Amino acid sequence: MTETAPYPGPLAGVRVLDFTRVLAGPAASLALADLGAEVIKIEPPGTGDETRTFPPIRDGESHYFLSVNRGKKSIVVDLKSPEGVALVKDLAAKCDIVVENYRPGVMDRLGLGYAALSAVNPRLIYCAISGYGQTGPLKDNPSFDIVLQAMSGALSMNGDPDGLPTKLGIPLGDLVGGINGPIGVLAALYERERTGQGRFIDVSLMDGLIGMLGYIAQLAFFTGKDPQRQGSQHPNLVPYGIFPAKDDGSIVVACLTPGFWGRICMAIGREELTDDPRYDTLEKRRDARAEVNEIVSAFTRLHTVDELVAIFTRFEVPHAPILGVTEALSQPQAVHRRMVVEVEHETLGPIPIVNRPVTFDGQPTPEAPPVLGQHTDAVLAEVLGLDADEIARLRAAGAVR
Repeated sequence: MTETAPYPGPLAGVRVLDFTRVLAGPAASLALADLGAEVIKIEPPGTGDETRTFPPIRDGESHYFLSVNRGKKSIVVDLKSPEGVALVKDLAAKCDIVVENYRPGVMDRLGLGYAALSAVNPRLIYCAISGYGQTGPLKDNPSFDIVLQAMSGALSMNGDPDGLPTKLGIPLGDLVGGINGPIGVLAALYERERTGQGRFIDVSLMDGLIGMLGYIAQLAFFTGKDPQRQGSQHPNLVPYGIFPAKDDGSIVVACLTPGFWGRICMAIGREELTDDPRYDTLEKRRDARAEVNEIVSAFTRLHTVDELVAIFTRFEVPHAPILGVTEALSQPQAVHRRMVVEVEHETLGPIPIVNRPVTFDGQPTPEAPPVLGQHTDAVLAEVLGLDADEIARLRAAGAVR
């Protein structure tokens, strides 16, 4: 029987020149690597990507860097060196995509902006990710995840009604770049098949979070008022939130559609409430939020989390125990989906990493995140065809490290 070769992914043969660092940009190039693209990560001499120094660190490797750089190749190039800039232009001529997340104008000042690189490769798709985008009064301002959450309105809605706003636990302000950047790049790749031309893509992280406001923004348009903090509850759906259990744990219950109200009533042994005129519409349950929540809480307090999971599963009520991160990563569903895999790291040896979230039949386990400069010589030889003497000359000149 002939063994089938591993499927590299739908972007096999696509090459990405990656100037990104920290989180928003690396999350975008990570998505492209997960889809099978060859991602060449350009890192500066010295420490490389800043996140390589973020603690905790084990044997010189940062947990932070490992989290968003699987499957990439690392080369060290001095972009302040004329020879380093020339080398990067040579690489851009042989790449399909550039991704960068410097502040607007930085790449132009280095001589590596869209105009400069598209001159050597008109088919190049250039994705620039920044906090506020390439235009507008805030374009030059520094931005971090919590700043973006605040500026987008997302932070104002998160937290308990009686306390201060609370930032999202997941850095969604940054990670939205890892969603919208690849969407733009993939669309531009499709367009290039028809036009033969590349394109500049301007991805603003604040725009991305505002775009995620969705029905919350529409609620503000409809009512003329800012949605208020609801804790873990929903502004219009009740019961929807976190309910206490007997064993000091808690459980999420979510009544998303009218039909689920009847299932919840049966699950808690109060079937007569299904058609109770006080609670028989979404609006009535919303207006009687405190009463409805107490009815559900009175039941959940009598049972452990495991008992509640069994009961709500039997009645097909949307629910979930609240898992810690380690428990979430080891739960049977995550194990079945292979969301944690072991890879062989250059210096750390076998390490667990989170697997790609979008996968295709036959794709092998991703490659481990690279150590700094791990692929410098290989990329110069394989992509640019440089021999050992020329690579040695570039090292002596300080263009590569």
